[in-house]
This record gives sequence, structure tokens and C-alpha cells, in this order.
Amino acid sequence: MGSEIKITAADGGTFAGYLALPKTLPAPGLVVLPEVFNTNDHIRSVADGYADEGFVVIAPDVYWREEPGAYMAYTDEGRAKAQALRAAMGTDQFASDLGDVVATLKARDDCTGKVGVMGFCLGGKFTYLSSVRHAIDAAVSYYGVQIDEHLDEADALKCPIIMHFASKDPHVPAETVAAIEARMGGSKIVDIHVYPDTEHGFNRYGYPPFNEGAAKVARERTLAHFRRLLG
Repeated sequence: MGSEIKITAADGGTFAGYLALPKTLPAPGLVVLPEVFNTNDHIRSVADGYADEGFVVIAPDVYWREEPGAYMAYTDEGRAKAQALRAAMGTDQFASDLGDVVATLKARDDCTGKVGVMGFCLGGKFTYLSSVRHAIDAAVSYYGVQIDEHLDEADALKCPIIMHFASKDPHVPAETVAAIEARMGGSKIVDIHVYPDTEHGFNRYGYPPFNEGAAKVARERTLAHFRRLLG
């Protein structure tokens, strides 16, 4: 189980982050970014899992400017609220806040200074934005939405990135993945994987549409990526 910390934004505001620590310190840092449902119990369990693998993990409250502490369940009510909060959030503003999360993690005495970012769905988009806007060492995006809207920034890519996509994903359809592959697939530091017979959210353990086989392979690739680049 982790604990809650406060992160200071560049404009002076503060927001919550879920901190999970490994047994051995110091350790490389990892930012875990949530689905549209924010840093709920599932995402906190993901953070705990990567802490168990040897990373200092922070999972921030992505809607702190809209409604602090709004962590939604996987219900129709939770989905409706999550979509409303997502529509209200400013992409560039949270990307800036994410830079403050990265800086907070790098500055911790228990962090080696190497930092990776990973995220799911909405968090997958911000993972990509972090990889082109922030000084990070590695990134992994799971079924990131709206990445195609920011491909004009691809030349600014600052670190190796893995992108995991589902083959049957109405939120990130095949033509969107094709556009990303056409723009970024030729890069030696971009690794794109599409998992057959999977849906958006295939890594969401314990909740549909979890796909055990795809989630296992994606996690193995993710861990190998972070261990190689973060130490």
C-alpha cells in the first residue's frame, strides 16, 4: 500500500499524488498515468505492482484543477463523470503539471534521477506528450487516445517509447494506429505493438475487457523497456 503526497505545480497550486515505494532504495522513478477514470483503486494497484518491481512510483490526480480527489469507479455513473471531467481539462495545462510530477520524482532522495512515464487511455496520450515535451528517459503508452492529434510534435521525441494498442478499439481505431505508425514507426526508438483480439482496456486486471494473455506480454515488454533504460 502506498501513501498520498502533495506535488507543487509551477503556478503555485498543489495536488495529490499516490506514492508507492519499492523495498530497495534508491530506485529509478516511474510516473503512472490513469485512464479517464483517474487514479482510482485499479491504477493504484498498478502503481503498487511496479513498486514491487523496483520503481519509485507516483500516480497523480489528473483532474485536480477540475475537481480534486475525483476518482471514478468503472460504472455508468463513473464513466459519465469521467468524460465530463476529461472534456473540461486543459491538455496543455495538465501536460505542464505532468512536467512538475516528473521534476518532483527526479528530486526525491530515494529516486536515482532516472524517470520513466507510462499511462493508459487518457494517460497514454499524456505519456506521449511527456515523451516529446519533458526530459524523461523512457515511456510506455497503453492504447493512448488522441495521439494522432499531436503527431506534429513527433520530431521532438526525447526518449524511447513503446506503444501498445488493441486490435478492436473504437477509441483508437485501426486508421489512427496506422497514422501513428506512418509518422513514427520508422524511428529506431519507437516500438509499436498491436495485440490481436483485444479491446480498449485489455490491461485492466479484474475488470472487462481484461485480456490475460495480451496484458502479460505487454507487461513483460514494458518491464524490459524500463529496466534497460532506467536501470
